[in-house]
Amino acid sequence: MTTIRFHQTTTTTPRSSSPGFTDFGPGRSKLFKNSADAYLKVHSQGRHEADVTEGSGGVGSASTTRDWSNPNHVMLTTTDPTSSAAPRVTPTP
Repeated sequence: MTTIRFHQTTTTTPRSSSPGFTDFGPGRSKLFKNSADAYLKVHSQGRHEADVTEGSGGVGSASTTRDWSNPNHVMLTTTDPTSSAAPRVTPTP
């Protein structure tokens, strides 16, 4: 299996970026063009976690488990039949 690692530095704050990972309401496609409301399915959602499938017509759907129990660290685990990824979003002090 191929492993790809990358690092991205940004000035965004956890407060401003966390809705992109934790809000699954209508209008999500305004944040992510490849996530159509009609293809969004929330399998389960708790106070600090969710299992979600999202995508759009013509673009494959992705199932993700998200954990935001630590307000300064959002963990996503994405799995499909051919690959998996576990990106972490953590602010720099």
